[in-house]
Amino acid sequence: MDLRELDRRSLLVLDKLVAAAQPDDLARPTPCTGWTLADLLRHQVGENHAFATAAREGSAPDWDAGDLGDDARAAYRASVDDFLAAFADDAVLERQLTINYFGTFPGTVAAHMHLVDTVAHGWDLARALGLPYEPDAEAVRAALVLAERIPDEGREVNGSFTHRLDVASDASDLDRFLALLGRDPGWTVS
Repeated sequence: MDLRELDRRSLLVLDKLVAAAQPDDLARPTPCTGWTLADLLRHQVGENHAFATAAREGSAPDWDAGDLGDDARAAYRASVDDFLAAFADDAVLERQLTINYFGTFPGTVAAHMHLVDTVAHGWDLARALGLPYEPDAEAVRAALVLAERIPDEGREVNGSFTHRLDVASDASDLDRFLALLGRDPGWTVS
């Protein structure tokens, strides 16, 4: 399956979560240490636009430029539309894209990186809002494949992923994925 389709499916799950968020929810804590829901949405908006810019231009000058403006939902939706439009061209998968702090990769790897971000932050959003998270199982498996290859060193760069945690050997794919990114699958809002 095309990673872009798995990412699109994952973004649809996030769309429902973002649509459920009310302005008062923006101050809620998230599993991302030190981030509120507003911080997490700003991160997602910034990442979506930056991945889109990298797809169009080869790199993006600012990966932290997420702006929620007066309507966080509309800002998020516009960033998703920008990302999907930029990655719709099959040629982007063959281009070399410079991604944030991580380096330069073929577009297929960049698409995979975005999928990891989408699946992880979808869970973060759901947990922050106290809502169920029902990601596409195939998307979780694909994200897990890349998460298993991410070195544990250097994870403190932007705060969204931290050092791996241990989970039970019979943990679900989602819980294994989350633990690989430093998230406690049992995290809840205190």
